[in-house]
Amino acid sequence: MQIISLQERFNTLRSNKIFELFVISIIIFSALVIGAKTYNISPTTLWIVHLLDWFITFFFLTEIIIRFIGEEHKKDFFKHGWNIFDTLIVITSLIPVEDSELAIIGRLIRIFRVLRMVSIIPELKMLLNSLLIALPQLGYIVALMFIIFYIYAAIGSTFFATINPVLWDDIAISMLTLFRVMTFEDWTDVMYETMTVYPLSWMYYLSFIFFTAFAFLNMVIGVVVNVLNEEHEKLKKEEELENHVVTLEMLDEKIEELKQLILLKNKKN
Repeated sequence: MQIISLQERFNTLRSNKIFELFVISIIIFSALVIGAKTYNISPTTLWIVHLLDWFITFFFLTEIIIRFIGEEHKKDFFKHGWNIFDTLIVITSLIPVEDSELAIIGRLIRIFRVLRMVSIIPELKMLLNSLLIALPQLGYIVALMFIIFYIYAAIGSTFFATINPVLWDDIAISMLTLFRVMTFEDWTDVMYETMTVYPLSWMYYLSFIFFTAFAFLNMVIGVVVNVLNEEHEKLKKEEELENHVVTLEMLDEKIEELKQLILLKNKKN
């Protein structure tokens, strides 16, 4: 009975909005501590920063323990990828590697603690999950975009290599130049340079920009937005289902109470 009581208390605590906001504030504070280490600070301040870093690590360990004990079904805790990620980050942060050859790896692991913000805030988690779900569809768009890049790079290298070898010497460099054109980074300078030899080369650039910057990037946005809408609908259905389950449970409790009252009245009669 005592274990069940502890589980219920921790489950209530981890679901508490104030506790969630406190955890988020600690994650933000952790990011500030990591940023402070990148500055040239005095040894005393650095020592204080190290103490704060260890305090944050032990706080995260305590928070993971609370979430684990608060889980009704302990096996389900590690079925969620974010719980595994949080646990690994916290456990590896406990390994003292500051004064060893693995100090850089230790710092990198602590930097990734900022990502715990995603696992705490449901909206951020849904955004990232939507992006991951959209990846297979985005893969086909990226593949098609690579084909367009390759074709245009081959054409550019063939015609413009003699004009400016720095930008068009081979197909790999030409693809980098085209990426510059797609992102509109001084692309007009590149175009005007080739137009001195090939006056109609503006058609080459405008058609490439139309395919990549306009058509394909809008397709990427469309896929992500579509998946995001689907995830929103799925979340709404799950919430509605949970509400129905809660309502049914409440009805069952009321029916049981009525049965008990009827039994008591029958016994009195």
